[in-house]
Amino acid sequence: MDATKHNGMAWDKKVEEGSTYTRPVSSEVIEKSRSGDWAITVTTEKSVPREWFPESLEGLNVLCLASGGGQQAPVLAAAGADVTVVDISKKQLEQDEKVAQRDGLTLKTVQGDMSDLSGFEDESFELIVHPVSNLFVEQVRPVWLEAARVLKPEGILIAGFTNPLLWIFDDTQEQKGILEVKHSIPSSTLDHLPEDEVQEHLNSHQTIEYAHTLEDQIQGQMDAGFVLTGFYEDDFGGTRLLDKHIKTFIATRAVKTKRG
Repeated sequence: MDATKHNGMAWDKKVEEGSTYTRPVSSEVIEKSRSGDWAITVTTEKSVPREWFPESLEGLNVLCLASGGGQQAPVLAAAGADVTVVDISKKQLEQDEKVAQRDGLTLKTVQGDMSDLSGFEDESFELIVHPVSNLFVEQVRPVWLEAARVLKPEGILIAGFTNPLLWIFDDTQEQKGILEVKHSIPSSTLDHLPEDEVQEHLNSHQTIEYAHTLEDQIQGQMDAGFVLTGFYEDDFGGTRLLDKHIKTFIATRAVKTKRG
């Protein structure tokens, strides 16, 4: 089974269902972004601090990595950046294209795997925005290595990802208000399912998600040639039981060193 292809189709289905992370920004948001009043998220609730970005985005080569859905890319394009969006889901990319057409924006969309950016030359971009999405690839370190390769020296990587603690609890029990430790890290959603439910999960085009270690998420960036310069945590906005106890999302700002 090709998990990447499966997840691409699963995200196509999410677009059809109107899931949260497939809903494009409004024309009003784009108008405000054009006037300099813009913000994006790479986690769930909190906006990325403006000081994490260069003072001006005008003419900046930006890669929105695994970032389809008409949310981050159109805002950055409206703010003046030269934006390319890579996503495995054709329908997610179509959301970006619809916003661009609706609001007269210029951006480029490329369907592809976040772990393989071979279609781009070395040092093609000055900024990469990578919202929570690497849970959909089995190995995360290749994502960091490719990001480092296509970034210019001193380029910035802004990434969001899950705290692996999110994955250790039984989902069914949490919905009942019980936090029961059941799973290990690293693992995948298929590992968590009874054997007789795996095929049902796949046939219903639900995403396959992977719980990565913090070592792979954070040390992985450093091993790829990044220096971390910013960090914050986020949650589901109080809608999950875990929100009462711990933040389950992380955002980092990293700068590519000259050796990267």
